[in-house]
Amino acid sequence: MRKEDLRIIFMGTPEFAVETLKALVDNGYHVVAVVTQPDKPVGRHGSVLQPSAVKQYALEKGLPVMQPEKMKDPDFVEQLRSFQANLQVVVAFRMLPEVVWAMPEYGTFNVHAALLPQYRGAAPINWAVINGETETGVTTFFLDHDIDTGRIIEQMAFSIPDDADVEYAYDGLMHLGATICLSTLQKIIAADGHPETMAQADSPVLSPLKAAPKIFKETCEICWNQPAKHVYDFVRGLSPYPGAWTTLVDESGRETVLKIFRTTKTTQCVQGGAGRLVADRKHLYVACSDCLLQIDELQLAGKKRMDAPSFLNGMKDIEKYSVR
Repeated sequence: MRKEDLRIIFMGTPEFAVETLKALVDNGYHVVAVVTQPDKPVGRHGSVLQPSAVKQYALEKGLPVMQPEKMKDPDFVEQLRSFQANLQVVVAFRMLPEVVWAMPEYGTFNVHAALLPQYRGAAPINWAVINGETETGVTTFFLDHDIDTGRIIEQMAFSIPDDADVEYAYDGLMHLGATICLSTLQKIIAADGHPETMAQADSPVLSPLKAAPKIFKETCEICWNQPAKHVYDFVRGLSPYPGAWTTLVDESGRETVLKIFRTTKTTQCVQGGAGRLVADRKHLYVACSDCLLQIDELQLAGKKRMDAPSFLNGMKDIEKYSVR
């Protein structure tokens, strides 16, 4: 098969997917159409429609764009079929019905930001950092009936430094995702559309398998009654977005939401219960189950993000507060 023989439909929505679409375009692949989410209402009254990052890039390049509300909609399926694609590439999109993923003769492959079968799900980057992993990666696999379970085509590893937050991992995996997509396409071309694959059950990954479910607001609440290293990893796994949060309680019982974006581990022993605040002129600490965790960057509800000294300058008698 020649490179020119491939007719590709690309499916994706966020910035993470743009890097891969850009790599396809820049390397001369024939992307016949792009599928992305419908424009999202934004603003106070939802009166402004914001196109996805993928749509914005596709329109800049003059690529046809489809934005179905429902992937099984007969009109969309017929429109998709009219492009006569023989391969589909999916990056950070949504679950596809069989009528869509099985349509091309060479199938549909997904670029997933984890080393499958570990971290199946919607938020693999966050959960890898939250769980203190030192390595994650990207996987390409052919879609089948269940989410993130198809046969693996290729994998590439990515190291996570202990001081890295999810933004660092996101950026690195975004670029690595584009690299593995191009490599996978070369394998598909060399194998006339049928590259060697591996069942996920045959993967040498260590068990038990860890999931990567979607992140919700309640997911992001900090539990202080655990080792400081766990809280440290939790904070960086949600920083800068959506942000780990806790509840700041004053001596009268009044509560305020407090987001925490950056912390530093310490070896200082704890005296008192988890959630107790300790401070000096320049440093703020929270007691965890084993030792103190230094809070470096934080944000009170309705205020700007700030460093700990700035926060302490505006707070009197901070040790009369606690978090929970």
